[in-house]
Amino acid sequence: MIGADAIRGHIDLILLSILEDRPSYAYELSKTITDGSRGEYLIKQTTLYTAVKRLQSQGLLDSYEDVSTSGKPRTYYKLTAAGLEQLDVKRTEWRSTRALVDRFADGKDTS
Repeated sequence: MIGADAIRGHIDLILLSILEDRPSYAYELSKTITDGSRGEYLIKQTTLYTAVKRLQSQGLLDSYEDVSTSGKPRTYYKLTAAGLEQLDVKRTEWRSTRALVDRFADGKDTS
């Protein structure tokens, strides 16, 4: 199981990446994260909603109401143009972060 502390700084990247393909609602986002992590990370609802609201306030996500196939109303979230740009920034940042951590974790010469 991957702890929340290890993922905390990368929730935005995860959400933006999922929403790149299509709009989604909170439960589906949560399920996508759980399934995509093969059950190794379970996002708390408060973490998910806090991140979504933060991304909305930054203009990276829009939301709209729609009715599901079961007839239940849902709030869907979708990327804005600024969100798509931020996704590219976050992906670049992740690659640099991963390379740095791997250098230390793999015991490679850091000098």
